[in-house]
Amino acid sequence: MRHAVIMLLATVSARGVVAAESYTIDPNHTLPVFEVNHLGFTTQRGRFDKTAGKIQLDREKKTGAVDWTIEADSINMGQTKWNDHMKSADFFNVAQFPTITFHSEKLSFTGDTPVSADGTLTLLGITQPLRVTIHRFTCGQNPMNQKPLCAADIEASLKRSDFGMTKYLPAVGDEIKVFVPVEAYRDCNGVQAC
Repeated sequence: MRHAVIMLLATVSARGVVAAESYTIDPNHTLPVFEVNHLGFTTQRGRFDKTAGKIQLDREKKTGAVDWTIEADSINMGQTKWNDHMKSADFFNVAQFPTITFHSEKLSFTGDTPVSADGTLTLLGITQPLRVTIHRFTCGQNPMNQKPLCAADIEASLKRSDFGMTKYLPAVGDEIKVFVPVEAYRDCNGVQAC
């Protein structure tokens, strides 16, 4: 009987370890795109080419955390002159503020699927609350490299003026929409099987 109890406790403990998983964001497939109204005529888009981050996820307990960093200097508007202007003190001021970060310890779930994350965005040294919406969350094995990963499409909306970025308002829009495809590989640390 004592042996059976020990086996049961070991099984429960093992399940607890497996349930909480750690993921590392794939920088090659996690490229945030933003869009803004330009002079009332068009929607202009740019992206950041260098990101890094970690995701903690426990689908059983419906908890998780996100730590994500964008290198501001990696902004890509498609033209060198435009890139340089966006990197200047008029906009992202990358010399003084080289990174943009998002941190969340509050994920909301529908069933065992995360659907949003409430956290904080730090841009130009200013931290503001930000909710991101999670679409098409799915986990599986990458058919190319056979590694386990989770992925989703992320959306958010913010006002650049909330972070002190006011150049050319209101001609260049205040509302910024952000779209991020996120792919993250599960970390294999000897406890979790990959």
